[in-house]
Amino acid sequence: MILPGLLYGSLALILYTYLLFPLILLGRAFVRPRPFEQRDTEPFVTLIIAAHNEASSIGDKLDNTVGLDYPADRLEVIVASDGSDDGTNEIVDRYADRVRLLALPRNGKASAMNAAIEQASGEVIVFSDANSTYAEDAIRALVRPFADPRVGGVAGNQRYRTSGHQPSNGAGGEQAYWSFDRLLKVAESRAGNAISATGAIYAIRRSLVGAVPEGVTDDFAVSSSVIAQGYRLVFAPDAVAYESPAASGGAEFGRKVRVITRGLRGVLVRRELLNPFRYGFYAVQLFSHKVLRRLMVIPLLLVAATTGLLWSRGATYRFAAIAQLVFYALGATGIALEGSQMARRRILAAPAYFVMVNAACLVAIWNLLRGRRIDRWDSPRTSRTEEGGAPTDT
Repeated sequence: MILPGLLYGSLALILYTYLLFPLILLGRAFVRPRPFEQRDTEPFVTLIIAAHNEASSIGDKLDNTVGLDYPADRLEVIVASDGSDDGTNEIVDRYADRVRLLALPRNGKASAMNAAIEQASGEVIVFSDANSTYAEDAIRALVRPFADPRVGGVAGNQRYRTSGHQPSNGAGGEQAYWSFDRLLKVAESRAGNAISATGAIYAIRRSLVGAVPEGVTDDFAVSSSVIAQGYRLVFAPDAVAYESPAASGGAEFGRKVRVITRGLRGVLVRRELLNPFRYGFYAVQLFSHKVLRRLMVIPLLLVAATTGLLWSRGATYRFAAIAQLVFYALGATGIALEGSQMARRRILAAPAYFVMVNAACLVAIWNLLRGRRIDRWDSPRTSRTEEGGAPTDT
């Protein structure tokens, strides 16, 4: 009875995490909506861009920033350069009439963000990545929900650029994932709170922004602190930021490991939010999405092992074992054929992304268990990997 118990218990966790919980979210948004006020407003905004060796993208980012449809006298832009030595600072200096450069020693992203927060004058602080560009009206859309005094933070909508790059094989799978995740964010926000923001675009009331802790995903730590202080975190789907998918599967895997490691540590830092008696359904959302989903590799491995061990007990177990073998073989094939047109087909891209993410989760869990912290980030545009470049809400 031990093996069947492990199998069906693991299957129950998988079905809850990937199917039942999303259905609960969607149903709750329909049955118990909590609307919030929105209207056009122009609070004084500080836009903070943390950067480390972003010479290849910071010029485009700042061209985009100074061209946004928001009054220049109501928008303060701060670039917190974390020990950049590739010409990033010299490029930022060209925009000195509109942009303030904080040239900092290399101490990590959290330290750079904290230095910028201390200098910020805005009523609202918008946080952005150096490799993301905004839709022209993105900041206007981002600040509209602040018309509601109950709203403390607004998560924007990160989308992938669809041209001008050669994405990694897993990009198709990741884009499908983020399309579905976007639907869940709408449901979360409609019924109460988004779980967290993505680092590409989010805004927080200045009065609610505290110090960014080291060794965690800053977007989760900063945005979830709004909920810890009794305010709402909502999603603005029309506040759009654009980023390119990773060009290298290896670079994307490294980034995922860093993001998930820091994300799990972030939940530990904000573990009080897991108390349903104090934070209600948000605690259920946080546990289901940020904890269970990142731990799914364990029940997935248990299902794979137990179906194999139960092979002789019936056709159902044999079918389940073969189905898994086929799925993981497709994923491995997609990874092995990286760079080919075949690997970008959905039949290979989706399993490849699923395998890559869960392998990254396994490494991240090991990092957490052995106490490994990741306090610094590097840009993939300097041929390494980056913590803050793409969605972190895995």
